[in-house]
Amino acid sequence: MLVLASASPRRRELLSQFGSAFEVQPADIDESIRPGERAEDYVLRMAEEKALAVAAARSDLPILAADTSVVIDGTILGKPADAAQAGAMLKRLSGRSHQVMSALAMVLPGRLPESRLSITDVYFAALSDDWIRAYVASGDPMDKAGAYGIQNAAGFKVNRIDGSYSGVVGLPLFETGELLAAAGLVDDT
Repeated sequence: MLVLASASPRRRELLSQFGSAFEVQPADIDESIRPGERAEDYVLRMAEEKALAVAAARSDLPILAADTSVVIDGTILGKPADAAQAGAMLKRLSGRSHQVMSALAMVLPGRLPESRLSITDVYFAALSDDWIRAYVASGDPMDKAGAYGIQNAAGFKVNRIDGSYSGVVGLPLFETGELLAAAGLVDDT
């Protein structure tokens, strides 16, 4: 048995592909970016803090946590606070490449977290103002880093990725498999 420290239905769906039993217990932590903190360090810290927060309450089971950030020009784009911010983020991503960083952390009982980082380059086509308005109005961007979900309508505007599709969705499967295998939760053969 494993605990997934995330409320994301996308992460639950991806983790279920491993066939291991798990339960969900989201972590409630402060997700503020520290002054001068690099994006890679931020997502790794978030994943580790989520795992440790849940492990403090559930020290009997392995805990898996994840964090995903969209990064453009060194700036982390979190979840938009409102429709105007979602539109501004999408406008910024339009016709450009950016990175999606997904970090994982696993805490086994009595041990320190073990982490992995997946970085994917994502290339958006040019997004018209009409498309951005319609996509924001759909509500899909509101609970997603960078104001888009590649698995939904925004995926039609991604013309290329270099890296992990599942990492962009929020749970990089290769790195997840490494952590689960190291913990003896899945067969590595």
